[in-house]
Amino acid sequence: MTFTPRTRLFIDDPLTAGAHVNASDSHAHYLLHVMRVKVGDQVCLFNGDDGEWQATISMPGKKRVDYTVEKLLRPQTPEPDVWMAFAPIKRIEFLGEKATELGASALQPVITRRTDIARVNTQRLLANAVQAAEQSDRLSVPTVHPAMSFDQLLNVWPATRRLFFLDETGGGVPAAQAFRDDKTKSVGFLTGPEGGFEQSELDALRQLPFATAVGLGPRVLRAETAALAALACWQAQSGDWGGGA
Repeated sequence: MTFTPRTRLFIDDPLTAGAHVNASDSHAHYLLHVMRVKVGDQVCLFNGDDGEWQATISMPGKKRVDYTVEKLLRPQTPEPDVWMAFAPIKRIEFLGEKATELGASALQPVITRRTDIARVNTQRLLANAVQAAEQSDRLSVPTVHPAMSFDQLLNVWPATRRLFFLDETGGGVPAAQAFRDDKTKSVGFLTGPEGGFEQSELDALRQLPFATAVGLGPRVLRAETAALAALACWQAQSGDWGGGA
């Protein structure tokens, strides 16, 4: 039976057997005052590149914690290449957290014409994504990009990456069919604000050869529900839930 430490942390340092790593101030505070670790306790560490490692705690000072990296628990493995672009909403941190749990590789806030929230705290969004990755056994943390306008997104979106946009007007292809028929490995989703996309935005999206309008059934879904439902459907059909990855 393999022992897995109960505490799992994302760090920026390289991970190799025998490496000695200084814990960040925030991690040291968490380990000392929340987890109440002791010298010799073990933690799991991952950095998105080197897999997951078992490490042992040492405390060279009252407020300092160090790690000694010892054993590789899981090698780094490829994850689905799926972006989540979304109009900022009141529950943006919830959306980012759950999209991380569902395997999104990038989070991109997009300011549409009906978006009510003009400023996005990307540092907080990233912090929530890190915590979600630590708790969900992911080996990576999604990239969190600064907010950009709708027009900027369309200008920089790679033509080789399929863009599924959620069409609340009823003109989209049913999600299961769209994901089943499309074999592109690099994809992304775009969801609008609570008020939906403006017609001009939908028209601009429909003109893109790499964009596909997707529908999510007969019920009206909140913005965060629609985003997460689409991502879950894609993971089941084409991602790492056993469909196509």
